[in-house]
Amino acid sequence: MPRLFSILKAWIHALTHLIRLPLLDRRIWLLSAGRLLSQVGNGFTLFYAPIFFVNQVGLSATMVGIGIGSGSIAGIVGRIVGGSMADSPRWGRRSTLLWSAAVSALADVALAIADDFPVFLVGNLLMGVGIGLYWPATEAVVADIVTPEQRNEAFAIVRLADSLGLSLGVVFGGALIALTGLYRLLFVIDGLSYAIFFVLIYVAIAETLSNTDRGRSFFAGWAIALRDRPLLVYAGVNILFTTYLAQVQSTLPVYFSRFVSFDGVLGLSEAMISLLFTWHIVLAALCQLPIARGLKRFGLVWALIGSALFWGLGFLLIWFTGVTTTLALGWALAGLAVMAIATDAYTPAASALVVAIAPEALRGVYLSINSLCWAVGYFIGPTLGGWVLDQDRWVIDGFWLGSALSVLGAIAILLWLDRLLSQAQKT
Repeated sequence: MPRLFSILKAWIHALTHLIRLPLLDRRIWLLSAGRLLSQVGNGFTLFYAPIFFVNQVGLSATMVGIGIGSGSIAGIVGRIVGGSMADSPRWGRRSTLLWSAAVSALADVALAIADDFPVFLVGNLLMGVGIGLYWPATEAVVADIVTPEQRNEAFAIVRLADSLGLSLGVVFGGALIALTGLYRLLFVIDGLSYAIFFVLIYVAIAETLSNTDRGRSFFAGWAIALRDRPLLVYAGVNILFTTYLAQVQSTLPVYFSRFVSFDGVLGLSEAMISLLFTWHIVLAALCQLPIARGLKRFGLVWALIGSALFWGLGFLLIWFTGVTTTLALGWALAGLAVMAIATDAYTPAASALVVAIAPEALRGVYLSINSLCWAVGYFIGPTLGGWVLDQDRWVIDGFWLGSALSVLGAIAILLWLDRLLSQAQKT
């Protein structure tokens, strides 16, 4: 019995060590808290806005799709401008974040009053710009105020707040609609969350930009960044990773609902699919910090190689989920668990790697390119996945094997990038 207690004590100590919160600058926690709050509001609106504007306002599904798609395009513009603003002494990180919060709050005002397509379109365009301004500036702030050794965990905290807030927003938004039926209230609450985020930044986040070079033109940093070979090589593999993430969120739910068998019935129920993705989200949240902490010893490129290997294994498990006749739910749980680990290995290491590549004066622009990869990946993923799911069954099942094999290309690019970075350090 004493030996059993000793073993149990050792396991508790190890677990506590893994999940302990890192000692970071308080501004990281404030920024993360604000982001979690605003993402709860985003979760309110992201999943329920299309339902509201089609079923209650009376817009066609095509018009709603065009409006949401226009927001993605505006987000690209926001990322480009936001990266240059974050690096500009005239604007800086803090002003860019304030503009992001203000524009996003204004977008919610437009969506809350929208009764026709033009106002709905304006709301989506403003929201896209607001989100586009946010990411380069906030990741530049994180890079500015932590040491290189802390970056992996700091970026993990920010991404964890982002995903947790979005997940909580989806849950609470559904509960609020079920209780009140007031869809427009979601936009009001979202707008208030951005207003609180604005105040938090204004009061608690001082400017972190140290660059005082006022002679460089506003977009000059882009000319430098687009000639940076390691950055461009990284961007290629990063688009692959973000495409993988988009497949999990857009293609997998439809695949499970139409092509996976359970107890002899083709297609998992909505309740089962909800259970699967709740498991995926919760596991990713629990493992984010331990994985980020554990991978520090291997280096950023090798952390991404590890992520790629887990993505490959995850896609293989999803393929097996579709072709097996027994225990499909168990294989799906295993596949999503592996993909949660792959995601946790990827997100902080990717941002930290861009910061390591970037000149200090151009962090905003370089992180803007990192954010643009997400926009491209989230365009390719749903488009490709939607096309595949309309094909013959052998093509659909083969898609997951093809995705697993594509990981070999990602690993080859990452090894090339590792060599380029090693050569750069020697010169």
